[in-house]
Amino acid sequence: MCGICGIAFKQGNTSDDKQLVGRMNDAQSHRGPDGDGIHTGENVILGHRRLSIIDLGGGAQPMHNHDKSLVITFNGEIYNYVEIKADLEKKGHSFATTSDTEVILHLYAEKGIHCVDDLNGMFAFAIWDEKNKKLLVARDRLGEKPLYYHHDEKTGRLVFASELKAVVLDKRIERRLSPTALDDYLAYGYVPGDRCIIEGVHKLKAGHRLVWQEGQINVERYWDATFAEQTVRNENEWVEELGERLAESVRIRLRSDVPLGVFLSGGIDSSAIVALAGEVSGRKVKTFSVGFQESDFDEMQYARMVVEKYDTDHQEIIVKDSDISILPDLVYHLDEPFADPSALPTYHVCSEARKHVTVCLSGDGADEVFAGYSRYKQAQQHEKWDSLTALGIRQLCTVVPKLMPRHTPGRGFMERIAATGPNRYYAQMCKFTLNERTTLFRPEFHRIVHRTPWLFEPYVANRNGSSIVTALQHADQKTYLPDDILVKVDRMSMKTSLEVRVPFLDHTLVEFVNAVSADWKLRNGVSKYVLKQSIGARLPEPLLKRKKMGFGIPIKHWFRGSLQSHAKDVLLSSDASAQNWLSPNAIRDVIDDHQKGGRDLSRKIWALLVLEHWCKKFSV
Repeated sequence: MCGICGIAFKQGNTSDDKQLVGRMNDAQSHRGPDGDGIHTGENVILGHRRLSIIDLGGGAQPMHNHDKSLVITFNGEIYNYVEIKADLEKKGHSFATTSDTEVILHLYAEKGIHCVDDLNGMFAFAIWDEKNKKLLVARDRLGEKPLYYHHDEKTGRLVFASELKAVVLDKRIERRLSPTALDDYLAYGYVPGDRCIIEGVHKLKAGHRLVWQEGQINVERYWDATFAEQTVRNENEWVEELGERLAESVRIRLRSDVPLGVFLSGGIDSSAIVALAGEVSGRKVKTFSVGFQESDFDEMQYARMVVEKYDTDHQEIIVKDSDISILPDLVYHLDEPFADPSALPTYHVCSEARKHVTVCLSGDGADEVFAGYSRYKQAQQHEKWDSLTALGIRQLCTVVPKLMPRHTPGRGFMERIAATGPNRYYAQMCKFTLNERTTLFRPEFHRIVHRTPWLFEPYVANRNGSSIVTALQHADQKTYLPDDILVKVDRMSMKTSLEVRVPFLDHTLVEFVNAVSADWKLRNGVSKYVLKQSIGARLPEPLLKRKKMGFGIPIKHWFRGSLQSHAKDVLLSSDASAQNWLSPNAIRDVIDDHQKGGRDLSRKIWALLVLEHWCKKFSV
């Protein structure tokens, strides 16, 4: 795993450009502590920070081909590079290293910008083609690795990097917050898609590539998540093939020249990876778990069942309320405001793992692929309520919440019953509702508050006959997975210089599972049905029967206990930056309503704290 950056320009480079790339490299040193390099050309400067995983001695970057007509800076891992290399050698290609980076260069020489089609892995890379004066920038299919960029349409200048903090080192980019992106953040808990919290900066979306030539850019999609809901004739054969595909996905992700481990939460997903990693490698597996003192949030007892069954080399860490002190630093490494509080335990388990290994496998992605979230079941239940609209249930649920005090328990449930389509899913997923955001923003910003849940509309409103579960899975694979789950995993692991690999997000596995109906994933109220059929015999029985907990943290207790005054001290101080956009009275109401002990508003408080720390860290 690494950090990449660069500049492309029509005119010749300047000393300022070279110094800028050097500073961008330094800003991402945590992504690659093992080395750095810069390539300087007439129309491009490429930077690289290296975390050595494969070919420790020969994989330095930026890397050139034999005649220096191509040069690459690459972040990620290509899991099928051994197979691609063998095919290229049959076509006459010869290699100077054993790295996956060089394989991408030769594949580009063979297939041009379509080289991404053959890659199985997580990646963000840039290849400069000197002969054609063209720069290819690409990002992996599911969005495991990040890439930010700024393109000046007047000058044609392109600046890009793995992290936003590196891009905004360019003084040509004004550090101006986007109010529209701020509204997105308060609505969804993250800034989605290709949008960015800083005006003029974009994210390259998952499954997309960008081509820069002659100062012009073209961004296009090369892969997309699709759902067919096909009928499977033989369930046993399909489940058997699923098991084989899972094992293969784990096997190729165990390729490494450095020590590996597995995150173990005590849930089905991570436990399955532990079981398969042990079987495939034939070695004792190193495992890492994170827990809490609060029993209603702690899963350690289930993780220990897996540890005992597979005799793993196990490490545990307990996260406490005092650990919130590191939040400002985490916010800086998250790049954009990011309201998922599980970033805190994710960082701590990554930090512990890095003391023992350089690479960890994770069970992330299984909920989106195998319909594991409880909200999918809830969506099915809500559809049953829709049949009662003739009795006036929906009309009643539309009127009553408006008469209830804000944040009253049960109000959200009635609002979801009253809603339909993407509005209903937004009501399940949102951090702050439309009315809450209108209250939260200062009056001069009310015009930017979104009136519709635009993020979910393409998937939920236009279902084209798909089941509601399939529609929501599609939405999550395109939004929540790349913009929340994978952002958290990448930023928190890279802060500790740890590489994390996600076997459930092998794109061939995702395509295989997406092709069958939702009933195979959520059957008779049983989530992850086919995954349990495939892997269940390998796991302790209590894991299969336990209620899903999710990766939450006990902030609802903390903000009513030891951290009761913390939020007010930060958010309502005289120099609080977020008050430039938000009403202090509305912020105070959120904190007070949570501390009264009714509805749990801790995630809203967390979102506001993150925003305040972000404004301070990025001087906005």
